[in-house]
This record gives sequence, C-alpha cells and structure tokens, in this order.
Amino acid sequence: MADALKGRTALVTGGSRGIGAAVCRALAEAGAAVAINCRETMGQAEQLAGEIGKQGGRAIVVAADVSQADAVTGMVERVTAGLGPVDILVNNAGIAITRGIDDLTEDDFDRTILVNLKSAFLCTQAVLPSMRARTWGRIVNISSGAARGAGSIGPHYNASKAGMEGLTRGYAARLVKEGITVNAVAPSLIETDMMSGQPGLVSRIPLGRFGTADEVAKAVMLLVDNAYMTGQTIALSGGMAFN
Repeated sequence: MADALKGRTALVTGGSRGIGAAVCRALAEAGAAVAINCRETMGQAEQLAGEIGKQGGRAIVVAADVSQADAVTGMVERVTAGLGPVDILVNNAGIAITRGIDDLTEDDFDRTILVNLKSAFLCTQAVLPSMRARTWGRIVNISSGAARGAGSIGPHYNASKAGMEGLTRGYAARLVKEGITVNAVAPSLIETDMMSGQPGLVSRIPLGRFGTADEVAKAVMLLVDNAYMTGQTIALSGGMAFN
C-alpha cells in the first residue's frame, strides 16, 4: 500500500504508543500525513513523529484531551493548518480502569464513558464537515472484544466499547451516500501497556499468545483501503469465543 494514501491526512487519537503508534506508522508507510494526538505522553509522540520523518513521512504532534469539546475543536484546527483537512480519523484514545462490580464507582464509570466514548463522538463531529465537503472520509473506531464479551476490565469498560460500536453503525448508516465509511476494529488481549502485568490472561487465548499492535494496525488499514465496507466491526481475538 505504499503511497496509496498520498495526499491524505490522518488523525490518530491516543497515537503515541501501543495500538495508536502502530496505526500511525502504518498510515505513514502508506503515504498519509499523520497527526499524532496524545494527552500526556508528549515525549513518546515526538519520538514517533521524528521516526516517521526520518523515513520520509510527514507527522506532527497535537496534544489535546479528546474528551473535551473545546480541546477537540482546537486540535482539528491545528491539524488542518499543519497538514491539511482530516481525511482519516482513527478514534483510539481510551482508558482501562480495572474494577470489580463491588468497587466500581460513579466517577470510574463517568470517566470511562467520557474518554472512551464521548471522545469518539466529539472527534467524529469535528472532522465530518471537511470530509463531507470532499465526499471522502474514513473513520475507524478502536473498540474491544469487551463490547460483546465479559472482558477483563469491568462493566463500565464494556459499556463504553459497546457504545462505540453503536456510534459506528449509527454514523455509517447516515454517511454512506457521502463517500464516508465508518467501521470499528475490536481487539481482545493485545500486547500493550494496558495488558502488561496480566500474563495469566494468555491462557484464555486459543492461539496461545497475545495479539500485536501491528496486527491491529493491519485491520485498520484494511478498512481505510475499502470503500465498500461500512458499519462493520472486525474482531481480532486469537480464536476466543465471546461469552
């Protein structure tokens, strides 16, 4: 897919590490100019942007809390000024506060919905006008196996990711005639910072290992490259049944 996305601008939220960073690299390799969003990990984001630049790509860092409307508006303005209007949005920013049902608080619930779900809504709304003006857009939401299964983090996380898949289908149905596709990728148990310290979970995976961030990035690229596929969720689960 080298140069398949030449002239396109991509914005990846939570793009400084893990799945987000792998997606940024894949988009840059395909020729897109990439805006790497982060909230706190500026050092990692700058390092990634430098790495992409050294390989002949274009990347900028846009720090913003994507759960806040004003911050999202400002971020999209900065990306548009620095790289051009956003053609590809990957809603990857998220938090995982592991809680049992007896120690789950209202604050845990609200914060999870805000960061994992509301951020996807705010970012989508912010990029849609320019996508619609050019009748071309790709929106990919990073969901989770927890949208449909028990998951290992807690019911608040399940709810945020199930909501994200509902958002995916709702936007997809309404934008299908405008050249904009909206899909989701739902990884389970990927080897990232979020999963570090939980090696016991490997026993749940029939394939016998965690997935990799690069494998998730490949699924994202498949969706970016496919104009006929919309409203879908691709699950990457290593053979785990959802129960």
